[in-house]
Amino acid sequence: MTDDLISEAAEPAETTYGLGNRTVDAIRMAVAAGDTERLGELLEPLHAADIADLLEQVDSHFRREILFLGARFFDGDILSELDEGLREEVISFLPREVLAEAVRDLESDDVVDLVEDLEEPQQTAILEALEDADRVAVEQSLAYPEFSAGRLMQREVVTAPEHWSVGEAIDHIREYKAEMPDQFYHVIVVDPRMKPVGYVTLGKILSTSRAVPLREVFEDSFRTICVTERESDVAYVFNQYHLISAPVVDEDGRLVGVITIDDAMTVLDEEHEEDILRLAGVGESSLSDRVIETTRQRLPWLGVNLVTAILASLVIAQFEDTITQFVALAVLMPIVASMGGNAGTQSLTVAVRAIATKDLTGSNVWRVVRREALVGLANGLVFATVMGVVGLVWFGTPALGGVIAAAMVINLVIAGLAGILIPVGLDKMGIDPALASGAFVTTVTDVVGFFAFLGLAGAVLL
Repeated sequence: MTDDLISEAAEPAETTYGLGNRTVDAIRMAVAAGDTERLGELLEPLHAADIADLLEQVDSHFRREILFLGARFFDGDILSELDEGLREEVISFLPREVLAEAVRDLESDDVVDLVEDLEEPQQTAILEALEDADRVAVEQSLAYPEFSAGRLMQREVVTAPEHWSVGEAIDHIREYKAEMPDQFYHVIVVDPRMKPVGYVTLGKILSTSRAVPLREVFEDSFRTICVTERESDVAYVFNQYHLISAPVVDEDGRLVGVITIDDAMTVLDEEHEEDILRLAGVGESSLSDRVIETTRQRLPWLGVNLVTAILASLVIAQFEDTITQFVALAVLMPIVASMGGNAGTQSLTVAVRAIATKDLTGSNVWRVVRREALVGLANGLVFATVMGVVGLVWFGTPALGGVIAAAMVINLVIAGLAGILIPVGLDKMGIDPALASGAFVTTVTDVVGFFAFLGLAGAVLL
């Protein structure tokens, strides 16, 4: 009995969220057996995001089998949750009537997000599946610039005239509930020219007497967003001012749509993920990408790294005679470059994140530069002491310990400065600092590290 309990405790428990291994195995068995009924029992309780994860984890053949057997359990939310690289393939597998039913259930902003990254045949298939009014709304949104608020917004908006009372707004919502969005957080109050003048939360409407004018219960957080505003700026506004939703207006200030917090936070999450991937030089990639696609994405930045490595090697070649006479230099010089590279990456990561969140601006950049220089100096002195002792004990040469200590201080100070100044400079030139900073910082720390160490060694030891 005790052994059984120990055995059960040793088995990893299935999580209460996401896809568990047992669920995936059961789905595989159902598909292999062609058991549509069992597959339906397994898929029906799953969230759309979990089904999307399942489709992303399996190979193309198994993905096709799942969609063939479980087509009646497919809905538009699964398409929205799917990785962009797989949407075209999944759409091509779906029967036309299933695709039509799936996209009809989506809000206009979700359809736009789905359509904008597809090739023309798939775009046409989805647009033809929509009702006329929905298709026109989606086509209008697609006419706005890519990565703009116009692409992000949804057309379904709950509005009320500015002269209405709370009671009139409640009656309107109840009367036209079938035409209301599935989820909304504010009733947007507009003037006769359809210009938003404020909004009221549903909670405030439900907790206020019917006779109170809507104008008296406006939220202080009210802000409008121009339809041409960049998605990244929209996400910043939502995060900065803690918005739940915000009306979108055209160039004349008229209401054209609304952006909700879930869409804004999706953009913010994508921005963060993109920065992380670009800092690593892998671009926009996913686990579902093919080998040739992944190779093509990574090859250019590996080429850039090769060029920077050659530059560092050219610096080393200038001190060939010095290295020949003091072999210990070849042992120690990677330490200087490595420490500088790590210190530069630390400063770089902080800088890129601060630029993205608009915390690093022209008003405080020099204060941050001074701070990073002092941090580099402090860390450099600490590790200079350590390596000075190591150089003395290891090789028995006090001068060599002094050389590596001085080189360590120089490189860590330069690394701190480069980690801040390079991304700031690239941002000023309109270049994404997350995309290009890493290669430049690595070049600077390698070249300066080798030059300082070998140059000092040549001056002091020869």
